[in-house]
Amino acid sequence: MVTMLLDSTQLEVVLSGAERAMAFRKGNVVIERSTITKVQLTDDAWTWLRGVPSPGTHLRGVVAMGTWKSAGGDDFAIIRRHRPSVVIDLEGHPEFQRIILTTRHGLELVQALRLDLADEASDVVDIAAETGTIPTVPARKPRSRKTAAAPAV
Repeated sequence: MVTMLLDSTQLEVVLSGAERAMAFRKGNVVIERSTITKVQLTDDAWTWLRGVPSPGTHLRGVVAMGTWKSAGGDDFAIIRRHRPSVVIDLEGHPEFQRIILTTRHGLELVQALRLDLADEASDVVDIAAETGTIPTVPARKPRSRKTAAAPAV
């Protein structure tokens, strides 16, 4: 899963070594906050994918990583399976029109983008946790299975 670092001027999508290799990218994706026009949460990022990988890795329904070229512009995608994702629309970014990321921290990103932050980059999860804007969900108790004794023969 990607790590998102945010400060007062930019959002940085930190890629792991495997993600860099599959996306055919040497470095992280850096987005100026002023270029972000819209952030949307989605349950299935595959519906937002447009164009063809160039360069990138694509296994339908499993993984899509890299740059995707289409008539609407270039997009950057890190998509794994059919998991919750975030779609970031950009305007004026030198490389991309849209960023699509599979992450379970989309809500934290939206909340952190609404805040005025310090010049030091921090993980969006930590930012949202410090402000107390993330609702805490109590841990679920594991279900206990009741087993019936087998009848004696």
